[in-house]
Amino acid sequence: MKIAIRNGRLIDPANHVDQVADVFIAAGKIAAIGSAPSDWHSNKEINAQGLIVAPGLVDLSVHVKRGTLATELAAAAAGGVTSIVCPPDTDPVLDEPGLVDMLRMRANAQHGAHLYPLGALTKALGGEQLAELSKLAQAGCIGFSQADAAIADTQVLWRAMQYAATFGFTLWLRPEDPYLSREGAAHDGEVSSRLGLNGIPSSSETVEISRIIEISRGTNVKCHLSKISTARGVEMIRAAKREGLPITADVSIHHLHLTDIDIGHFNPNFRLSPPLRSLRDRDGLIAGLKDGTLDCVVSDHTPRPREAKQVPFGEAAPGATAVELLLSLVLRLAESAKLDLPDALAMIGARAAKTAGIAAGTLSVGVAADVCVFDAGAYRHITEASLKSAGKNTPFMGYELPGVVRATIAAGHIAYEQAS
Repeated sequence: MKIAIRNGRLIDPANHVDQVADVFIAAGKIAAIGSAPSDWHSNKEINAQGLIVAPGLVDLSVHVKRGTLATELAAAAAGGVTSIVCPPDTDPVLDEPGLVDMLRMRANAQHGAHLYPLGALTKALGGEQLAELSKLAQAGCIGFSQADAAIADTQVLWRAMQYAATFGFTLWLRPEDPYLSREGAAHDGEVSSRLGLNGIPSSSETVEISRIIEISRGTNVKCHLSKISTARGVEMIRAAKREGLPITADVSIHHLHLTDIDIGHFNPNFRLSPPLRSLRDRDGLIAGLKDGTLDCVVSDHTPRPREAKQVPFGEAAPGATAVELLLSLVLRLAESAKLDLPDALAMIGARAAKTAGIAAGTLSVGVAADVCVFDAGAYRHITEASLKSAGKNTPFMGYELPGVVRATIAAGHIAYEQAS
């Protein structure tokens, strides 16, 4: 299919482009920018006057379960996301090559967002015996993770890092000490004390960051730290990067907007993992994102069934649906944190793609045509009916958020188009 996107403001941070220009797509790739190729005949024209034309968004944390893949890929497309990284806590866990092959095949059949799986670092995410990492890599895993499960045994973690370093694999680790966070439901502070909720101290994150950094220093393994939530954690990662350690990190979009103060009404949709932390932590996260200590922003999309959230706060399953809200929430962050639009888009585009080591986040001629066309000045009212995801659990329910996606193109296919 040949598609022409005309008259839009083209923002491609990877190529330092911000100008009004036409985009031409053919055979699933970007065929030209600006002037049409010779003998051009479009099968479809998209008038993007007054709209932003950007690379399809890249989200490095989208949880999917068996039976929800189609709905969550549709949700991603509705949010302008064309590349997602899937943690291994699927059903069943991605600890065998055949399961990875099956997941990728099902995702490819949807003609939506490209899915990049993370393989399980240990069998069944049990934290004891390493999975067959080499075979999982051959099946298409771009790295290895425990998702939100921990490796309590430091020797197992050390051996995993040694093995991964030998073969050049990247480990995606969520820094949280399982003993310090055990039975906790909220950030350990004044709010949790007042509400009578078991607290999770900041040290549950920083102790684990310290352990990871110390072992990575000895192994030189490539390590990506997922969902950083504390200002002190940002400081530790900043120091590790200055030392030259091959460490990257991301932050959940929720932790850039919300704090533990927001859980005051016991709304289970605010039960997240890691928990929402203090105002000081939120400010530290934003500062770390601005100076590059934190490499990118993720949605940490975790759709939950209704019954998992229709319980008291302390008993609710942690997580929020977010992949289709990522663009809107980043635009809101750009306004509140005074970020330039190209810089903000890079955090969910070029910077995220570089962090994951995947070919995405740019509109260069010859690359796969992954495009997001959106209206930055329009607002959307978040309701259950407006969400494509099977999960309706978001702390932003009822909000008016900026940014309405008009069209999403993935590898030259129309993955989403707003009804006129």
